[in-house]
Amino acid sequence: MESTLEVLTTRRSGREVHRHWLDEVKAQIVSESLRPGVLVNEVAERHRLKPNHLSTWRTMARQGKLVLPAPEDSVEFAAVIVDPPVSEPPIKKSSRPETHWMKAEPIPNRLAEI
Repeated sequence: MESTLEVLTTRRSGREVHRHWLDEVKAQIVSESLRPGVLVNEVAERHRLKPNHLSTWRTMARQGKLVLPAPEDSVEFAAVIVDPPVSEPPIKKSSRPETHWMKAEPIPNRLAEI
């Protein structure tokens, strides 16, 4: 059985009422709004929210400031686009092997000095 807790506060003037939503409830509503084919406006109306308020929560979720619940489906699919392999140019073979030369310095014979 699901239950929702809303905390209502009023300003000193008593004119404005602000609802404080628990992060778990926000996350559940955002998760609902992210389902395929669902409109943000419909979800907001169903929960008596302004659509821009729900959009702010969705932005928070994208930025990692609001953790969403695990998806109900255990399997999710994502489209994958595979580029064709890029062929590398053939290695150039020469008839002569490449030779590297180094100049050797003489090693002093210190044993002869003793």
